[in-house]
Amino acid sequence: MRLPDFRAGEAAAALMARLDALARFSDEEGHLARTFLSPAHRCAADRVKAWMEEAGMTARIDAIGNVVGRYEGRRPGAPALLIGSHLDTVRRAGRYDGSFGVLTAVAAVAELSARGMRFETAVEVIAFGDEEGVRFPTTLSGSRAIAGTFDAAALDLVDDRGITLRDALAAFGCDPAAIGAVARRPEDILGYVEVHIEQGPVLEREGLAVGVVTAIAGASRAAIDVAGEAGHAGTVPMGLRRDALAAAAEMVLAVESTGRSAPDLVATVGRLVAEPGAVNVIPGRAAFTVDLRHPEDAVREAAIAALEGRIREIATRRGVRAEIRPTHAARATRCDPGMIAALSRAVAEAGLPVRLLPSGAGHDAMAVAALCPVGMLFVRCAGGVSHDPAEAVDQADAGAALDVLLRFLLNVLHAGAVR
Repeated sequence: MRLPDFRAGEAAAALMARLDALARFSDEEGHLARTFLSPAHRCAADRVKAWMEEAGMTARIDAIGNVVGRYEGRRPGAPALLIGSHLDTVRRAGRYDGSFGVLTAVAAVAELSARGMRFETAVEVIAFGDEEGVRFPTTLSGSRAIAGTFDAAALDLVDDRGITLRDALAAFGCDPAAIGAVARRPEDILGYVEVHIEQGPVLEREGLAVGVVTAIAGASRAAIDVAGEAGHAGTVPMGLRRDALAAAAEMVLAVESTGRSAPDLVATVGRLVAEPGAVNVIPGRAAFTVDLRHPEDAVREAAIAALEGRIREIATRRGVRAEIRPTHAARATRCDPGMIAALSRAVAEAGLPVRLLPSGAGHDAMAVAALCPVGMLFVRCAGGVSHDPAEAVDQADAGAALDVLLRFLLNVLHAGAVR
């Protein structure tokens, strides 16, 4: 289904202009850095709230700092279809991660409102504030609160200036004691859809504007400490060395080969350090990190177990000790089959090829899945670059994503269900 007088080009140009305007709200000069509950976050939240109201929604900022806009159904209090993404960014960020999904949702509701279209189901647009987890040692606070899984103990966490999450919320104008009331009831929610840049190169490589997400990958992370024996670089023969860095280097290659061992499996060493770090000393210690992801938990868990076995074998063969310390584990989130089908139908109706693909990055949809069925639409980003000022989305692709989202909304809202 399509709005007959929808002008995708004009709507996309307006959307891109708003994304540029929103990117000006930054906590740091010269680049985009907008962290949870910061002054820049407050300015961005207020601007998005105003845009929601212009689009015909009633809007508010809730107790956890989410901006919530509601486009009411034909009867007050009707169940709602949720659309959302996040407003916070990493430091030295691009302007499309998170914000693109929020403002595309606002633009879609504006199109419905301009025609006076109401449905049995309401639509709510939610701009979450804490997807990146940059300021506090926690993440997905807003989406967890909506899903009813927010841990109140997180209110006592502190940022690098010693400010608690509780105090930061109060300074933002929120009431931490009211966070429990943010939670939604499953019977009041039809589902959740999130539009997001891909943050990867697959769509660009295949020449596609959009893709439908099948699952959000689960992740396993670990810190590996390798203990060998330091020695003089000139006096210890090669056959007598217990070089911690050389052992770690072989382990890093084992991480890479593990990541190549199954489709959709990725494995990364993001940090590697050696001690004592002198040019003429054999490293006695090395430490590195592992991040391993896959959209199927069984595949991920088997891969991390196999990798641990390879690390221990390398350590034994090279005469070093390896301590493997798991630091994080998150289960995969499967997108709802009905959501996948509805988004795929909308893509096909827009005259675009339907491409199904997993997400290797985490999203608010992971938390919202505890509440209701979730789905995601990816849009192509240049070079697959994200979390960087070079992040870029083509205006035509923005128009395609908005077109698909509108078709999805019309189909689902007319049916009153995700089919």
